[in-house]
Amino acid sequence: MLMSRIRVLVAVGLVALGAATIFASTPKFFQAATQADFLKGDVDNLSIDSHGRLVLGPATELIYETPAPFVWSVVGGSDGSLFIGTGNEGKVFRIDSQGQGAMFFDAAELEAHALAPAPNGGLYVATSPDGKIYKVDRNGTSTEFFKPEDKYIWSLAVDAKGNVYAGTGDKGVIYKITPDGKGAPFYKTKATHATALAFDKAGNLVAGTESPGKVLRIDPDGKAFLLLDSPFQEIRALRFDDKGMLYVAAQSGRPSSGVAPSTDDRGTGRGGAGDAATGGVVPSVSAEITSISIVDLSGGTGGQGSTHEDHRTPKGAVYRIAPDGVWDELWESRDDAPYDLTFDETGAVVIGTGGKGKIYRLEGEPLRPTLLARASAQQVTGFYRDARGRMYYTTANPGKVFRLSSERASRGTYESESRDAQTIATWGALSWHGAASGGNQIELFTRSGNTETPDDTWSPWSAAYSNAEGAPITSPKARYLQWRAVLTGKGEGPVLTSVTAAYLQRNLRPQVRSITIHPPGIVFQKPFTTGEPDLAGFEDQSTPDRKLASTAMNAQQGSSPPALGRRTYQKGLETIVWKADDENDDDLVYDILYRREGETAWTALRRGLADPILVWDTTTVPNGTYFIKVVASDSPSNPVGTALTGELDSAEFDIDNTPPAILVQGVRVEGNRTVVTFEVKDDHSPVQRVEFSQDGQRWRGIFPKDGIADSKDEHYELVIDGPLTERGLVLRASDSMNNVATTHIDAPKRR
Repeated sequence: MLMSRIRVLVAVGLVALGAATIFASTPKFFQAATQADFLKGDVDNLSIDSHGRLVLGPATELIYETPAPFVWSVVGGSDGSLFIGTGNEGKVFRIDSQGQGAMFFDAAELEAHALAPAPNGGLYVATSPDGKIYKVDRNGTSTEFFKPEDKYIWSLAVDAKGNVYAGTGDKGVIYKITPDGKGAPFYKTKATHATALAFDKAGNLVAGTESPGKVLRIDPDGKAFLLLDSPFQEIRALRFDDKGMLYVAAQSGRPSSGVAPSTDDRGTGRGGAGDAATGGVVPSVSAEITSISIVDLSGGTGGQGSTHEDHRTPKGAVYRIAPDGVWDELWESRDDAPYDLTFDETGAVVIGTGGKGKIYRLEGEPLRPTLLARASAQQVTGFYRDARGRMYYTTANPGKVFRLSSERASRGTYESESRDAQTIATWGALSWHGAASGGNQIELFTRSGNTETPDDTWSPWSAAYSNAEGAPITSPKARYLQWRAVLTGKGEGPVLTSVTAAYLQRNLRPQVRSITIHPPGIVFQKPFTTGEPDLAGFEDQSTPDRKLASTAMNAQQGSSPPALGRRTYQKGLETIVWKADDENDDDLVYDILYRREGETAWTALRRGLADPILVWDTTTVPNGTYFIKVVASDSPSNPVGTALTGELDSAEFDIDNTPPAILVQGVRVEGNRTVVTFEVKDDHSPVQRVEFSQDGQRWRGIFPKDGIADSKDEHYELVIDGPLTERGLVLRASDSMNNVATTHIDAPKRR
């Protein structure tokens, strides 16, 4: 089945090869088949389960849209209404059971970060900066309940006796305030901020902190016990389930400066709009709110395998702490920061995150995340479940209130991220796998463009593709492609498990990156082979299997020059090594040409080489200065007439296989000395070294008369103490190309 599918994709991928534009012959594929793949796109009323399946998600209903950019807190009223605290104008809104909302309280401060129920249907409202706690009755009449010395109030909790506990910053003090509004420090956390508060079944106060991100259990007498010392910056939320298990949302923003936000940092009270867009001041208590970054795990640019290891720092995690203090990390993400937690009707953990407004549900054993829904906002900041079990969630950027239905939506859409073909591409087939029985339906659409982010210069969405086995993509040739899936149905609905889009890159010209000319005579033995053995009688031939084996071995080496074995020396040989690559990953062959300095025509030295190395027997050409040209062709991977070439010329280098000439001009005896005068000449290379020996074993160097050997014609005068022996002496001269000449000088005859 897989091979038949690939054949269909290849066949369709080869259609529409235009005559005007040359395209590579090997099709490549964009694929989405895992949860990591699908999470790169955007969903609306769809869920992505841990198996990487797209299914209809819970229907989402917009309940109320505030004029504020941030909803920071939510609490239920005794009459079934909802209260939400917002920023940046410090307003509290009341939403009745019919979804009608109105402003309930307007504080003088900028942010209403925490709410808690007060007696007789009233509300406690904690504000920042220059924090105060207001007590607002059911009619909206407010009084100042408590004003600590601290600048920020992040969290509120009310015990069974009506005492109010407030977590503050930037000194991390927790206050206890009696019902009559008299308060005093209850516990100093030794952290910068006390960000979350909750009570366990035994009446102990549980506190989460920021800088560092810790969870503390504090008994009624103010004695604390550390439950969790997380590696994250901030504990964002604390929630107990019906069994007394504590769930903790922890996240990290930028490193804390220990300085709380200024009142002028509108929108940055607890991670605001300015964080992502401008990179401005970020409060020490805030998780960073940025655009999400996805690392491509699909390896979707061809048949090559890929190994990916994500080294990014996690943005957040969810922990579970048992009543006996044993804790586990249940979920961690490098892309999404958790803001709040709740539990659905089955008891499964539901996580609200930023910065793409994703809502996850942890289910299964072991627990695995399902993308339950995505909000039309950047952050999901809070959850609330009413007496009927209905789940509400609040958002920031913009500030809204939504309700998740227990029923599946009847229609959902998914849009992939824009996929990059690296060059202008011809699109092949779009195919998918899934199930859509009865009245259920899966439709796919595509569009293309030449900007990374889709805009009005992109093509419109295509008509729906109907053949799941593979239909030609009708979007115009371009660099980027995006696909959209629309799922419609009832009940369980349709299921989409994978999508594949085939494409052909425009054929790009190979590039010869470098040419290395090794010193004359330096050659290398072949290293031990690690691939297919050479076969006798099968030279210059291959089979598809052997090509695949060779490709696999070359892929390990990358675009580096071939591995060279032991270095050795052989006179007259010149080793040439080059490096070339092709952005289409095409197979390359090479033509090697040469020319002598002063000539304009290139002469072929070798054609059709598969390996980027050549050893040249330079004794076949005259001495001189030469240049090498390497021409790389992608013809093995492209049809006849469509291949492209790239070339590069080497730097000049010398070839000289002729030894210098030693011309003895005279031998004379002057007293007790013998003086030998001679000349060393070379037709091409400078004289490099001259030596003499009187016994054929020990050699001593001689310098020319001008003191330096740097030309092709050097004059020497050798003075030897005493007369020459009967053996005479031997002169040996070498040029810079390692050519050696010797001559023998007899002892002069005595008169």
